Amino acid sequence: RSTTETETATMATNGRSSARPGSDHRSRGVQGTVRFRTTFRNTIYDVFRARGWRETESDTDWDVAWVDVGWIRDNMDAMHFDEHQRINHFRNHYELTRKDAMNRNLRRMQRQLMREERHDEARKYDFFPTTYVLPVDYGPFVEEFKQQANAIWIMKPIGKAQGKGIFLFNKLSQINEWRKDHRWKPDEAQTETYVVQRYIENPLLVGGKKFDLRIYALVTSFNPLVCYLYCSGFARFTGFRYSSSAKKLGESYMHLTNVAIQKTAPGYDADAGCKWPLRQLKLYLIGKFGAAATDKLFAEMQEMIIASLLAVQKVMIQDKHAFEMYGYDIMVDDQLKPWLIEVNSSPSLSADTPTDYELKFGLLDDLYTIIDVENRLGGAVEETIGGFQLIYNGGRVKPDQNACYTTRLGCFDDRQRQLKRLHKAHRRRAVAG
Repeated sequence: RSTTETETATMATNGRSSARPGSDHRSRGVQGTVRFRTTFRNTIYDVFRARGWRETESDTDWDVAWVDVGWIRDNMDAMHFDEHQRINHFRNHYELTRKDAMNRNLRRMQRQLMREERHDEARKYDFFPTTYVLPVDYGPFVEEFKQQANAIWIMKPIGKAQGKGIFLFNKLSQINEWRKDHRWKPDEAQTETYVVQRYIENPLLVGGKKFDLRIYALVTSFNPLVCYLYCSGFARFTGFRYSSSAKKLGESYMHLTNVAIQKTAPGYDADAGCKWPLRQLKLYLIGKFGAAATDKLFAEMQEMIIASLLAVQKVMIQDKHAFEMYGYDIMVDDQLKPWLIEVNSSPSLSADTPTDYELKFGLLDDLYTIIDVENRLGGAVEETIGGFQLIYNGGRVKPDQNACYTTRLGCFDDRQRQLKRLHKAHRRRAVAG
């Protein structure tokens, strides 16, 4: 076990009794050893075991469960949760994480703000590309397509991930070929739904290569909205130099940053991977564009995340047993403008490299410190917990006026030291109380 994992496990299990007094789950938290349920055998499983928790095979008798969205769809409406139980998805998580639903909710929010004459707020919802849902929006899409001569568009199936089924085009004839292949009929229920978006043709490049960002946000409540942002993340790079030439639209290794695709590219180095830590990218951008421009970019990404959550807040089914860790995919163009590409309800927890494993282990361990099923924090809402920073708690959390940055996103993450200080402070409060 790595040093980081050992220290985290020691800290997480400090002072916890190994005995479990029956099924007595009082409001002060789970007493004894926490029982977890998951079918995953990746970083999340390692975190549960490192915290000293015990696995159970029961589908209902557990304290925490980490499940896939299919389980939520098939089982959650029939479940009755005990007071203490926590699960990792809200019932209608798809309002933000399904590509067509995200587009619908963002556009609705923008229109609502315009109707209310809150024009400054409405203008902030310019962070997602022009998007249509096919086949239902085929007519409006064609009109838009004709007005945008020589533009490149990207097609994505709404129900797939890891780059599957994605392709680029700049001619309607290429869409016609796709329609024939998929037996496309607007009134046929079996027709696979796609979103079509204006492709970001001018991405910011590093070493001539395209990249996007994966940023993690944890929502513990939608009513009121409570959101934490993880200060670490990563940039995913393509393995080939970028070109917007129409002749190279079919070269997925050049255009798609998905790790599942890049792993199959010729010459891929599995030991090095295709990622940069977010902090490394931030330092690179500071060196190239300056601290002020870089801070503005990262602050805009944080605001984008808040705006997207506010767009779905009123349609989300609040459940005190649920939380959601979203994986945001964001692209930056050559004008340092961030674009929201999509939001993932089940971001990959498998690690490609030791650095990737350390990031995801810390992310998940800090997440369960916030969820706090043992009530070690006494119900307190802390602004900083490990690598997480509280950014919204019924309203935007004001940044530290003494800091030289607007957001901690991409900053140095000394999560171990912060957690030790946090638990020490709570022990002092418990003694004093």
